[in-house]
Amino acid sequence: MKLSELLNHLPLIFASLFVAILFTQSGLDKVFYFSGNMEWLKGHFSKTFLARGVPIMVVTITILELVTGLGTVIGLIYFLATGVTSIIWYASIIGAAAFCGLFFGQRVAKDYPGAAVLVPYFILQLILLYLSKPASV
Repeated sequence: MKLSELLNHLPLIFASLFVAILFTQSGLDKVFYFSGNMEWLKGHFSKTFLARGVPIMVVTITILELVTGLGTVIGLIYFLATGVTSIIWYASIIGAAAFCGLFFGQRVAKDYPGAAVLVPYFILQLILLYLSKPASV
């Protein structure tokens, strides 16, 4: 890809880098500190109807985060090599779904400040979804 093309796609590139770092780090944190995360989340959801589902929720969100993060990394490399954004777009869809799940959990747990913190990240995710939309979709 030529330098002028790279410069034209800086918002896509930087948004992709940000999302890749965010989700990869978050997913790996859950993998490497699984028991600590699990215990904290069990307490976080202990007074909600989601209490019994915490283990499956943690595994599911961990998978979604890792797929989003690594998919965005792979998609960015693929974009730089080919100019095609479809992998970033698909990873962005998964990331948006992950944020919706996280937001739902925070609201159910009545952690309104925690839910509010997710909003700017979700907006960035939607921007990345828009920026990476393939021409054929």
